[in-house]
Amino acid sequence: MRRTVGETARSRDRAGNDVLVTGMGATTPLGADVPGTWDGLLAGRSGISPIIAPWVTRLPVHIAGGMLQDPYADVDRVQRRRLDRSQAAALVAAREAWSDAGPPEVEPERLAVVVGTGIGGALTILDQHDRMGERGQRAVSPYTVPRLMPNGPSAVVSLLLGARAGTHAPTSACASGAEAIAVGALLIRAGRADVVVAGGTDACIHPLSLGAFAQMRALSLRNDAPERASRPFDRRRDGFVMSEGAGMVVLERGDFARARGARVHAALAGAGVTSDAHDITLPDAAGQARAIDEALRDAGLTGGDIGHVNAHATGTPQGDVAESRAVTAAVGDHPVVTAPKSATGHLLGASGAVEAILTVLALKESLVPPVRNLEEIGDGIGLDLVTGAPRKADAAAALSTSFGFGGHNVVLAFTRD
Repeated sequence: MRRTVGETARSRDRAGNDVLVTGMGATTPLGADVPGTWDGLLAGRSGISPIIAPWVTRLPVHIAGGMLQDPYADVDRVQRRRLDRSQAAALVAAREAWSDAGPPEVEPERLAVVVGTGIGGALTILDQHDRMGERGQRAVSPYTVPRLMPNGPSAVVSLLLGARAGTHAPTSACASGAEAIAVGALLIRAGRADVVVAGGTDACIHPLSLGAFAQMRALSLRNDAPERASRPFDRRRDGFVMSEGAGMVVLERGDFARARGARVHAALAGAGVTSDAHDITLPDAAGQARAIDEALRDAGLTGGDIGHVNAHATGTPQGDVAESRAVTAAVGDHPVVTAPKSATGHLLGASGAVEAILTVLALKESLVPPVRNLEEIGDGIGLDLVTGAPRKADAAAALSTSFGFGGHNVVLAFTRD
C-alpha cells in the first residue's frame, strides 16, 4: 500500500535517521547569497552578460554567467594566494549555510563535509602553466597543488568548520553538487555523522574551457543577446551558457536537529543515483528515469506525490528532450516544472546543489519561478512549464534533477518537514 508524504516522514521519524535541511548558502550569477539568488529568479532577472576580457575575441562564445559578487571579496591577501576561485566560492556558500543553520553545536568527529566539483582547480592549473612557460619553474606558486586538487574545496570547508567525520569530493561532472548532497544523506543514515555540510562549486570561465565546449557545439552562440541566450525547452535553444558559483546545504539527522530546536527548511526524503553506460556525452532518458524511480522509492513516494520538478534542463537540443521523456515516464506530466539555468546559466558542478536549494525554497514558499526565454515550447517537450511569472504551487514533495557527462544521473527528493 502506498504511503502518503506524511506517513513517510513519520516512519523516518521513528527510525531516527531522517535527513533534514537546516542551512543553505549560495553565490551565483543572480545573487551573492541565497535570498539574492531566489529574489532574482522570481523577478525573472538574468545573470548572463558579455565577457569583458581581451582574449574573448579569439572565441566564438563571448558570454557567460560570472558570480555577482567576487568570492575573494571577504578573503584576506594571504588566503587569496592560497585559494583557487572555486575554493573561495565554496567557502562563501559554506559560511552562509552554516550561519543559516544555527550554527549546530556538534562534535567534530560527528561533522562531515562533502563538496563536489566538475572541474575543480582548473583556473589554477592553467594560470600556473602559463607562469611556468613565461617565467620558469621558480615562478610557480607553492600553493599550486592544494589549489588545483579536486578535493580542495571540500578540504577548505572542512578546515573552516573543523569537520573530522570525513571529507569527501564527488567528481561526477554536472551532477557533482547533487551527488554530494546524496552522499551526505548516506553518511547520516549510516550513522557516520550527525551533521553534514554538502554541496558543489565550480569556477572556470576561461578561454580553454569555453573554447572546448564551443568546439563540441554545446554552448549558445547568442553573443548579441546574452540575457536571451539560455533557453531551456524553447524551440530555438542552441546550447547552454557557462557560469560559475557554489551552493551548500547543512544536512542534519532528524532527532539531532529537533533536539537542538533547529529551524528546518525541508526534509531530504530520498535520492536516486544511476549511470547510463550509454555514451560519454549523449543523454539517456532511460537512465535518467531510473534515477527518478530510485529517488521516489528511497523516499517512499510515487510519481503522483510529486507536485514540482526543478529540471536540469541546460538548453541543449538533445538534453532537454531526453529529460522531458524521463520525467513524464517516471512521474507523469502533472508536476509544475521550472528550469533555473535559463536565468543562472549552467554552474557545472555547482548547479545541482544550487538547484536543490531552489527546490527547497519552492516547497517552502509554495511558489515556482518561471523559465526565462521560453517563447515557444520545443518539439518533444511534454511538461507543464512555468512561464512569464512565478506560479503558486502548493506541493508537498518535489524533485531536483541533475545529469552529467559520463552518464551520471542524480535525483533528489524533498518534502516539507
